[in-house]
Amino acid sequence: MEHDYREMKQALGLAHFEGRTWTGWHHHVTLVSVAHAFCTLQRLARAPKNTAPA
Repeated sequence: MEHDYREMKQALGLAHFEGRTWTGWHHHVTLVSVAHAFCTLQRLARAPKNTAPA
């Protein structure tokens, strides 16, 4: 969880919002969360799959 938060804050700009409205903050956090989910799915798709023989 801490790794995800750090990645969202540093790489995806979670801490860069400087707006004044709750709606703007909500939109920013939502987009950062979607970007993080996309990056995570891309990373998982590239990972080698270790399947045990049946």
